[in-house]
Amino acid sequence: MNETFLLGRLSLADIEPLKLFQNPDISTAIGSLASWVVIVGAIAVVALLTVKGWWKPLFTEWLNTTDHKKIGIMYLTFAGVMFIRGVLEGVVMRAHLMTSYEGGFLTSEHFAELFSTHGTIMIFFVLMPALIGLMNLLVPLQIGARDVAFPKLNQISLGFTAVGGVLIMLSLVVGGFETGGWTAYPPYTGAAFQPGPGPDYWVWAIGLSGVGSLLTGLNFAVTIYKMRCPGMTFMRMPLFVWTALCTSILLIFALPPLTAVTLMQALDRYLDFHFFTNDLGGNMMNYANMFWMFGHPEVYILILPAFGIYSEISQTYSGKMLYGYTSLVLATMAIAVLSFTVWLHHFFTMGQSAAINAAFGVATMLIAIPTGVKVYVWIATLWRGRVRLRTPIVYLAGFIVFFVIGGYTGVILANPTINFAVHNSQFVVAHFHNVLLPGTLFAILAGIYTWFPKFFGFRLDETWSLRTAYLFVIGFAVTFLPLYVLGLMGYPRRSPAFDDPTFIPYVIVSFLGAVMLLGALTSLIVSFVVSVRKRDELAVPGGDPWDGWTLEWATPAPVPEWNFAVIPEVHSRHAFGIEKMSGNAFSFEESEIEAIEMPAGSYIGLAIAVFGTLLGFALVFWIWWLAALSLLVMVGYGIALGFLPNRPIIVPAEEVARVHKSWADAALGERRTRREDETLPTNRGYAAPIAGAHA
Repeated sequence: MNETFLLGRLSLADIEPLKLFQNPDISTAIGSLASWVVIVGAIAVVALLTVKGWWKPLFTEWLNTTDHKKIGIMYLTFAGVMFIRGVLEGVVMRAHLMTSYEGGFLTSEHFAELFSTHGTIMIFFVLMPALIGLMNLLVPLQIGARDVAFPKLNQISLGFTAVGGVLIMLSLVVGGFETGGWTAYPPYTGAAFQPGPGPDYWVWAIGLSGVGSLLTGLNFAVTIYKMRCPGMTFMRMPLFVWTALCTSILLIFALPPLTAVTLMQALDRYLDFHFFTNDLGGNMMNYANMFWMFGHPEVYILILPAFGIYSEISQTYSGKMLYGYTSLVLATMAIAVLSFTVWLHHFFTMGQSAAINAAFGVATMLIAIPTGVKVYVWIATLWRGRVRLRTPIVYLAGFIVFFVIGGYTGVILANPTINFAVHNSQFVVAHFHNVLLPGTLFAILAGIYTWFPKFFGFRLDETWSLRTAYLFVIGFAVTFLPLYVLGLMGYPRRSPAFDDPTFIPYVIVSFLGAVMLLGALTSLIVSFVVSVRKRDELAVPGGDPWDGWTLEWATPAPVPEWNFAVIPEVHSRHAFGIEKMSGNAFSFEESEIEAIEMPAGSYIGLAIAVFGTLLGFALVFWIWWLAALSLLVMVGYGIALGFLPNRPIIVPAEEVARVHKSWADAALGERRTRREDETLPTNRGYAAPIAGAHA
């Protein structure tokens, strides 16, 4: 392997777009065209920013912001971009499998690269950042705070997350990705089997983004513990805040094993430490144990905030108090604790004793109990409620059906004897998607629909949102439910081809479902475009289009940077709902409003994103001078930031009072919108409260 001082091991052979002209078979052409899409997309974004004159606001209002709401929107935007790639890769894989009876149009290596990038992107760079984005948007507002505890740290966390995503996108253009799956198991990803840059992309994308996730956990744990408004006791917190707190604790304790194992893998690949080489004193099972010590809590890092979203929307769209609030809190904490006791069920087939397998099988079954409690609570909340079939209810209904199926199959897989038979089959693929997609993706989409008006000032178009929801629900069923049958028939997972013709009808049906999911993605994009064009008609300046009861609804839309004119004091879990019922929701004493101190902007997050990406790329291609320079800039910037004077932004009391009075006056003068009229243009965000809903 040729290596130079200036470019390390980077060469023309690593440039993926050029391969289209060197070896134009269909598999190479698909990979090369995908890299061209990334390049053209990047050029188009630069051109759009230039033509629209958006560079200045981008740098002065967004990339340097410490406002939790803008950071949350950037997390969601990042996740959306990665989601597009993740869905497209999934469709290509399903298309290949449809044609893979004794063949297929992708090479086995390309197929392995696709399922590796698809899993890595969807878990680490779609679902996690989307949920963290929603936590950023909602947690400070729901606890009555002005921002998170450490605004600059929040910016840094986003920067590290962006590093991982950009490295994954760069792998599509330069060098390619690893082929050992989203878990990157050695020895498949060892230097002896994959000496190229692919596994190193995974190591540094996951390792660096993991730092951001760990810092996010610390930030939100401190925020929830220390920054709740007066009267906001733990048992008055909204359920979403409870799930965010438990998720933060999981991030703090689950990320270190992942960070450690990625660093150990890097030392294996760069310095021949052989931590995971059995013949040289290492043990591959150490990797499996450490990865899944993170990996199974990670499942609940993804699912617990989603459970919080479902809890919020079940009460909002049924017009009822959440049934069994205390039960949900206890179930959430039980899941968080038990999630650290079940990791071994991911490798029942790897040679542990029967006693160890049985113990972890029992623990896995136990965690189904608090999860089942939650499902019963949501159903009980909807029962005899004033339910209206809005987009979030479609997602909630689809979630309950599919998640119960996924839960049942999870209990089946918790039996080691059954697990031995189906572990390496499509049955596990179906189960995994059956839990995570309805459990997390549907919740994210329902949450975006619900809270989008709060942060952008207008609702999403109901017609296109419902189309999107139905396409996602039906498309999911058609894509993944047939895989249970395929798994029981013996179709192995990760296999690029099959030789049993009885599989053909099922893979065709699964591909048709994937096409429906692609249609759902298209419909989602169209719903945003249509909503932006109709934003005047869909405007909700009152900020309360759904008759919300928690504190985030007690603000204008969009929410001002300081969130609240006066930090609220609460006396119940439904503080804003009760204030609306009493007629005091919009009354205030102007004398109580004071000047507000807000943190100044900073470019530390942008510096982390730019130089962290350069650091990761340099380490992937052994460009040591660039790696050293990038690390020096990052550390130097961080140290220098500690010596710079802290000059907060002071918002005058007059400005705060003006904004709040304008909103309150409009609210008092507007006609209240009944629940059955929520989707009409008359809904300006001033919902009519339901009598007795908070009793």
